[in-house]
Amino acid sequence: MSVSVRPFGSLSTGEAVKAYTITNELGASCTLIDYGAAVQALCVPNKDGGLTDVVLGYDSAAAYETGHGHLGGMIGRVGNRIGGARFSLNGKEYPLDKNNGEACLHGGYTGYDHMMWNAEILGEDAVRFSRLSPDGEQGFPGNLQVSVTYTFSGKGAAVNIEYDAVSDQDTLFAPTNHSYFDLSGCGRAMEQVLWLNAPRYLEIREGILPNGIAAPVDATPFDFRTAKPVGQDVNANHAQLRLAGGYDHNFCIIDPHCAALESAVTGIRMDVHTSMPGVQLYSGNGLKEQVGKGGVMMGDRGAVCLETQLWPDGTNHWGFPSAVLHAGEQAHSVTTYSFSVIK
Repeated sequence: MSVSVRPFGSLSTGEAVKAYTITNELGASCTLIDYGAAVQALCVPNKDGGLTDVVLGYDSAAAYETGHGHLGGMIGRVGNRIGGARFSLNGKEYPLDKNNGEACLHGGYTGYDHMMWNAEILGEDAVRFSRLSPDGEQGFPGNLQVSVTYTFSGKGAAVNIEYDAVSDQDTLFAPTNHSYFDLSGCGRAMEQVLWLNAPRYLEIREGILPNGIAAPVDATPFDFRTAKPVGQDVNANHAQLRLAGGYDHNFCIIDPHCAALESAVTGIRMDVHTSMPGVQLYSGNGLKEQVGKGGVMMGDRGAVCLETQLWPDGTNHWGFPSAVLHAGEQAHSVTTYSFSVIK
């Protein structure tokens, strides 16, 4: 195991960005950048004995600064949508950015994935990114000391993501990672076979906001309890799919082993374990056509997101898992994406 560091270009401000690559004894690697604390590349073994980069990304800091889709980024202070771009806490209302219709999405116009982070190499297999999110940043109260630690396994290939935070005031905190996975490595993302350990999903209304109903997946296109290709039902004549233009829904998971994704093209399988209560399946419906790593063109439905999370818009729905982080309380959650070759 080793961690190497290299320049990754600079931002429009002139600030230099660095890339940190953790490599294991099999040659598999995970590359992270300190702009957005983002996963830039994830190269894992395939069935042919080579490596496949299974996440979308860019080749330069400048592209991350101007690109679309939050590729690989650490999302916060609150991931997903907050309806009305406002919330009430302790009797006070806090207005937020309306950057997604009437909602606040992924922290607003400047989310954590568009901020610089302080990087710290932890031994031979981990990098921690941390920053102080000051009181009032993005409209949220409290000075929040937040970190995300990526650990890459030396056995096989697995990336473990740990989120930690503490605030000096009551606030909201609900992080996620926004990596786009294409295990085929060649744009055949809708052919990937997905299993989701979720008997219910959150129905949405206009604006892709939950309507408060955790509906059964039975006899719907949202039933992935028996694995099937992501694209099998993505265009089905279903009101929920029409609202989002495909899948962009939170699944209410019932076990830490919440999902698995496979590609017959490369023979790669990804298993997802998390301490979070939900996972957002996003079929990349709104991903704009743009140039990614190595000049590869990315676009609509070119990859799949499995964003482990608290349920979206929880502050506006009684009974949803709470994103409230009380002053002095330590927030901690963990998600692991582990990779293997299908036998």
